[in-house]
Amino acid sequence: MLTILWLGMSYVIGAIPFGLVLTKMRGLPDPRLHGSKNMGATNVARVCGTGCGATVLVLDILKGLFAVGVASSFSESWLFLSLTALAVLLGHMYSVFVNGEGGKGVATTVGVFLGLTFWPAVLALIVCLTVIKLGGFVSLGSLVLVTLMPIFMLLTENFNLLPITLVIMALVYSRHKDNIQRLAKGEEQSWRTCA
Repeated sequence: MLTILWLGMSYVIGAIPFGLVLTKMRGLPDPRLHGSKNMGATNVARVCGTGCGATVLVLDILKGLFAVGVASSFSESWLFLSLTALAVLLGHMYSVFVNGEGGKGVATTVGVFLGLTFWPAVLALIVCLTVIKLGGFVSLGSLVLVTLMPIFMLLTENFNLLPITLVIMALVYSRHKDNIQRLAKGEEQSWRTCA
């Protein structure tokens, strides 16, 4: 019963739209109406300033880390931990509080992976940040991150986590379909203008 309740709570935690809550609290522009019209940290930083964007980034990471961390404190079931990760991520991407809208899920994905498998997540994050720094594309770095995680699960023979890393990869790719098309056409802009 506790595990089922926590899955529901994980969705609710993920559904908290920090990008919208924070900007409204500070009387800043609604990020859904400007830039890429996304509530994620990158667009919030572009529309409302780097400090605000960084705060959203940290809070969205903590959503995933907290949900998985609490789950692991009362269950060692990889299935339950995987479902918790999925619940918090779906909450972030499809929030009940904003009519099913949500972010692209990358920051919360980072938190989830840090909670599930710390060192592979750190390594993937380092590669992600390097790609963003060199290329200037947050979208490309994000896609690299979620692509590396299933590979790392195979290399470390962590087959229990392979399914959820593949599911998360598919979800993040689906949320980045427009970015992928722009990257393929060479039309994607750097994070400083539009991610």
